[in-house]
Formats: sequence, C-alpha cells, structure tokens
Amino acid sequence: MTGSVRLDAHQHFWANPDALPWMADELNVIRKPFLPRDLGPLLAEVGFDGSIAVQADHSLEETQWLLDEAAERSWIRGVVGWVDLCSKEVEHDLDSFVNKSKLCGIRHIVQDEADPRFLLRSDFGQGIDAVGRAGLVYDLLIFPRQLPAAVEFSCAHAEMDLVLDHIAKPVPAVGVTADWASGIYALAENPRAFCKISGLVTEALDGRWEAEDFYPFLDVVLEAFGDSRIMFGSDWPVCLLASQGYEEVLSVVDDWAGGLDSSASERLFGGNAARIYGLV
Repeated sequence: MTGSVRLDAHQHFWANPDALPWMADELNVIRKPFLPRDLGPLLAEVGFDGSIAVQADHSLEETQWLLDEAAERSWIRGVVGWVDLCSKEVEHDLDSFVNKSKLCGIRHIVQDEADPRFLLRSDFGQGIDAVGRAGLVYDLLIFPRQLPAAVEFSCAHAEMDLVLDHIAKPVPAVGVTADWASGIYALAENPRAFCKISGLVTEALDGRWEAEDFYPFLDVVLEAFGDSRIMFGSDWPVCLLASQGYEEVLSVVDDWAGGLDSSASERLFGGNAARIYGLV
C-alpha cells in the first residue's frame, strides 16, 4: 500500500463526547458525536483513500469500539489504540482485543501527565517494550516542555518506531522557539522517530491564523526528519475548533508542500504512513 495511496494519518471518532475527560464545556463545537459516516464523505471529497483512527480516551472499550468500526469499513486502514502501559497486564490487554488485525499503534495522552518525566518511568518503559514486541508503533503526544524527556525516551527505545503527534504542539502565535526547534532536531536524530504534520490549527484556538504562520514550523520538521519520516494528519474533528472544516486544514499543508517533488508529496500524504504503520 505504499505507492500513491492517500491517507489521513490522524483522526478521531467518538459516540459519546461526555465520556471523554478532556471534553470541556467550552469545546461545544466538537461536543457531539463524530462517527465514520461523518468522515467518510469528507475523505472522498479530497481524494483520500482512507485514514488512521486514533484513540481519544484512556479506555480499552474505546479501542475495541474503534477496531470494530474499522473491521466494518475498509477505508479505516488502521487504529492507534490505548492500553494501560503502566500495568503488568499490558501484554494480556493487547492480546484481548478482537478484530485486532488493524491495530497498528498505541498512544497514551502524555501531555496531560503532571510529571514532566512521566515517559521515563520504569513501569511505563516496560509497557512500551511490550508494544514493541507486539510489532506496534508508539504515538507520542506531548507538549514542547516534554520534548527533553521525549528525546531520552526515544534513545531508551531506539529499537522501535515512535511517531510524534502534532509536531509536539507548539503555539503558532509564539512562533518557532529555540527550545522547540532543538527538541525536534534532537528527536529526529533517532532514525526510527517519525513526525505527524497534524494538529497545527488546534493550537490557535482563537481562530486567528494564516496558513503562512505554520510554514516556519513545517520547515523545521522537514529539515529535521526529511521527507521520508513525515506524514499528514487532519486531527479531525478536533481541528474544527479553529478552522472552517477539513478542506481548510488540508490546504495549509497542501499549499506548504507545493515545493516538494511528486514522490515526496506522495510520501507525505499517505506513503509514509502506510509504510511506518505497516498497513495492508
């Protein structure tokens, strides 16, 4: 599937937004169900072949639901789910899923952890090792302040594939900072670290942004990771908090990528995701 397939490497579904601990009252734009039937037509409109559904809750039940939804729809090409990585039952939990052929990765919402060095906990590290033994990718969701720990974490687990979500969530209004950029370059030194160009507009919650605001960040990511280790993700429907819709979010990256050659563009918009997540 690593040819010219077009994939959205990062999107979410939920049936009950009130079950999500992070779903605050002020997020009313997305405080409603978002289901496969809502996304499918949007992907078709922009010529995408499919997507990777990513967990939004620390819940085994949600992961099983995503896998069940994916089993019924060929265009949901993969699922990045969740298990409690600090539990001694990690391997059991990974084995317990049914319809798990599309399980391609695991994610924990590390950005919400108070401990800035949560990634370096020994029990968490043992869980990550279990993810690696299962042949799965680990998705890394952090804020810029957690990049130093992420670099250490990456070095400690250099034998497995790690994907940084949302380019570590820098704030567009602040601009590229030395700390963020140095963290990106350091993380990219691991050849098995990859980066999702996703969640860009979400950090501009006031809705005041221009596409060009993101280009300096994307230039750093491209220089650090190269065009074989980056992938586009919409972060739908979270992206609706600061955009007019799916096409507007896609256009930010599509316009920036206009300077890439056709092969690099194909990798960015699907080929890399298919290869890295082992999608079939």
